[in-house]
Amino acid sequence: MRTFIKLLIGACVVTGAGTVGPTAVRAYAADAAEAMDSPAGANGVDPHDNHHKMSGTMRSTVRYTLPPVSLIRDDGETVSLINELNDGRPVVLTFIYTTCTGICPMVSQTFEQFQGLLGGDRDKVHLVSISIDPEEDTPARLRAYATRFSAGPEWQYYTGTVATSIATQKAFNVYRGDKMNHTPVAFVRAAPGKPWLRIDGFATPDELLNAYHELVASN
Repeated sequence: MRTFIKLLIGACVVTGAGTVGPTAVRAYAADAAEAMDSPAGANGVDPHDNHHKMSGTMRSTVRYTLPPVSLIRDDGETVSLINELNDGRPVVLTFIYTTCTGICPMVSQTFEQFQGLLGGDRDKVHLVSISIDPEEDTPARLRAYATRFSAGPEWQYYTGTVATSIATQKAFNVYRGDKMNHTPVAFVRAAPGKPWLRIDGFATPDELLNAYHELVASN
């Protein structure tokens, strides 16, 4: 976790509106430090149990150019990333890997709860989880992971080759080299051609829901 905090403080997130530097992420890093230094973390309990305390998120509006790559969907079909994300539905997207024991389960649980909060809009939104560990994350592994988080048909998981995974991560400015260095981030977009709302940090289900409603209403 200390490495994660140092990464947050030292990182600069490049966005469509400019560069958000170290100062902007210190509040979030402080929340992470507080969670790690809590009695639960100090007494040998999994420190990831405290991630719910990390309320600080950083939002930015960004435009990304999707790479012309093919990914493998959790049903085993090889698909175009561009076509999958531009099918007309609003998209809520994140990056995970199935053997992750910290950030990814928390983010996936948030998506699971967000999926429930959508109510009647559930089948109108495309939830997307893209693996950053394609060598391990086969479609079968992704299906098992999806079942773990009660993913409905509107929530799909994607893997691919190392090259296509890296290209996709770089397109969304989340590539950190080693998968262990990844940070929590979610992306929300109202429609193809519209900018993305990037949320760095542990977004809550309500925060995702509010972002979705705001973007769709303004579309």
